[in-house]
Amino acid sequence: MKPLATYILVLTSMSICAQKSLDTIYANDKMNVSLFFPSPIRQGIAGADHFIFTYNRDKEQYFGLLQARPGTESNLLAVTNDGQVYSYILKYSDNLPKLNYFITEKESIGNEHYKLEVPKSVNDTIEKTDEKETYFKRFSAYLLQSKLSPMATKRKKGMRLRLLNVAYNKNEVYLVMEIKNRSGIDFETDYLNISITSDNKRRKSSFQKLEQGVVYKHDLPKLILDNEVRRFVYVLPKFVLGDNEKLNLEFQEIHGNRMIKLTY
Repeated sequence: MKPLATYILVLTSMSICAQKSLDTIYANDKMNVSLFFPSPIRQGIAGADHFIFTYNRDKEQYFGLLQARPGTESNLLAVTNDGQVYSYILKYSDNLPKLNYFITEKESIGNEHYKLEVPKSVNDTIEKTDEKETYFKRFSAYLLQSKLSPMATKRKKGMRLRLLNVAYNKNEVYLVMEIKNRSGIDFETDYLNISITSDNKRRKSSFQKLEQGVVYKHDLPKLILDNEVRRFVYVLPKFVLGDNEKLNLEFQEIHGNRMIKLTY
């Protein structure tokens, strides 16, 4: 769970017309409570581990789902794409007064005033992007030339997926992987998904998985021929696995149903 301290910059940049008491939302571990916001959710976090608020981080959506385990009351902070900030008191209850909350903009406690840096020109943006991609490319190539030992291996139907290295550099983490095909059939890549899951058995599985974004792919093979071995690198925003968290790789074939799942 991200600490609420990460939102200090957001809270200090708000302009709030008047301080008002916060509404209370009740949840439990038996049913989903749906929160529908007037704009897509950009950020959302509960103040305690026994409250779980989930929303789609990859595709803009207007709703999130709330569940709770027995425990002391906490709070929910949500920010929508238009900068509106919403805050609620969270309480556990066996009996839920409502399952669906349709939130209006009037319930916002304020609006963050974030400033977006406007590039001097389009060319400046392109140059900075090119420089970053060039750096990713060079560091990825360096890692592929380094001495590598398998950290985790998964074999399935003649296919072998290996995680060879997890390297941290600046604000990114580099995952060095290897795929080997000895299945007798060429393997055409559809996608490779990377996610983090929690081993917390008290949470439902729908709340354990968090997909990770990818900022750069180096030498990802579109086709792995029979008896071929290919190495490649994925670059992601920096993350650190917690004590109860695991890294998951899902390598899917585009024509066919072969999928290799590796957990580290």
